[in-house]
Amino acid sequence: MLRTDFHFELPHELIAQRPAEVRSGSRLLTLDGVSGAFADRQFRDFPSLLDPNDLLVFNDTRVIPARAFGVKDSGGRVELLLERALTADTALVHVRASKGLREGALVRLAAEQSALMIGRQDELFVLKFSGDVLAFFQAHGQIPLPPYIERSAEHADQERYQTVYARSLGAVAAPTAGLHFDDAIFADLKSRRIAHAFVTLHVGAGTFAPMRSEDIDRHQMHSEYLDVPSRTCEAIDAARAAGGRVIAVGTTVVRSLETAAGASADADRIAPYRGSTRIFIKPGYTFRVVDAMVTNFHLPESTLLMLCSAFVGREALLAAYAHAVRARYRFFSYGDAMFLTPSRLASAAA
Repeated sequence: MLRTDFHFELPHELIAQRPAEVRSGSRLLTLDGVSGAFADRQFRDFPSLLDPNDLLVFNDTRVIPARAFGVKDSGGRVELLLERALTADTALVHVRASKGLREGALVRLAAEQSALMIGRQDELFVLKFSGDVLAFFQAHGQIPLPPYIERSAEHADQERYQTVYARSLGAVAAPTAGLHFDDAIFADLKSRRIAHAFVTLHVGAGTFAPMRSEDIDRHQMHSEYLDVPSRTCEAIDAARAAGGRVIAVGTTVVRSLETAAGASADADRIAPYRGSTRIFIKPGYTFRVVDAMVTNFHLPESTLLMLCSAFVGREALLAAYAHAVRARYRFFSYGDAMFLTPSRLASAAA
């Protein structure tokens, strides 16, 4: 398939620049992958779509204030965007500078700290910091809003660009499907006895990188850290035994669970997994764990749009997106949500 097979027209004004006033105040478009039918709802309706034996799985990663600024000895301004820490004092970083950054160059940072360029990994720079990497960004960094949000980060983004359950520091982008969940939603879920569990996938800045190859089979995904703990695998087994569904909150959770399932020695069970993932889920993929998903609306021609197409079918998804445009849904990170149930092809392994 071609990248352009996943194109759709999106009016610029539908790209959400700020979150909804209340997290759960967003809209929810439901799409049945079997029939292709969709319906307009409010996100507050979401708990009513679940059954008591269902299991929700969330990504508990926490966004680092990953954007920082410095200057070279020449006086040139440098923008750093942390991809991930490699050790306590070294990191992979995206660098934006007028004349690049050569090996051995020193970047002077806030609070008399500095970073030395010591190597490259493809398009990323390896920097050695004068102190602890995460501590520096926590103290002096800015929340790295996605490039399609055309404003500077504000104080409110420190809270709204995190999920309410974020706890494992390491992401440079939020798992945005989780941004719709607030105390009111969790109280409703609890009253309905809907269980939940967690994985950790630290979202990298590569999630915003455009696909460069026209043939999607030639695309290589960026690497991201992943942890699927044993207690989550046990919760999945329990839900399945009770006849419930495993519902992924976000594409990061889909990728997490399917990575762990693919690495399991037992084809019928998911096993704990800790390491990295480069999984690229595209049409033709057979899902082994995920029975339904909550997700936001994704960029045209993006790998996340392809993942959702694999789950519900490309034509059904694009038809739902066309409806969302007509109905003036809000798109991307701070936008509205979808609830997807799979096509017969996607759920063939179930």
